Amino acid sequence: MYCAMTKQFVTDNCFQIVDDCLQMFGGYGYLSEYQIERYLRDIRVNRILEGTNEIMKLIVSRNLLKD
Repeated sequence: MYCAMTKQFVTDNCFQIVDDCLQMFGGYGYLSEYQIERYLRDIRVNRILEGTNEIMKLIVSRNLLKD
């Protein structure tokens, strides 16, 4: 349960940070010359790998209701 909570928290917050950075870069954020483009792709994949964040919420809620 704690791993699921951590994965969801970290990936959601990292995505928000990268998205805010992308807003600052504007259209340049999508160019491959800037690292923000790669960070956005990487964090997007991490939200899906090893269970989506929606599944992580389900795991946490089941464990909380079980106890």
